[in-house]
Amino acid sequence: MLCKIIPKKCIACGLCQIKAPNIFDYHDNGIVKLSDSDETEFQIGTDVPEDLLNAYKACPTRAIVIEK
Repeated sequence: MLCKIIPKKCIACGLCQIKAPNIFDYHDNGIVKLSDSDETEFQIGTDVPEDLLNAYKACPTRAIVIEK
């Protein structure tokens, strides 16, 4: 499975970082980024971690996408 972030959709609300602080962080302007990379996607294997799933569900603009 693949997780993608779409920075153009991000409104810097902070929910993803609250729900999954080990996965998400922010640029200086408050827009989402991955905590350990400037990439916009990463492989997550077959099981979606619970914190990632919670961040995905909490995102009001769907700036986080999970694909099979």
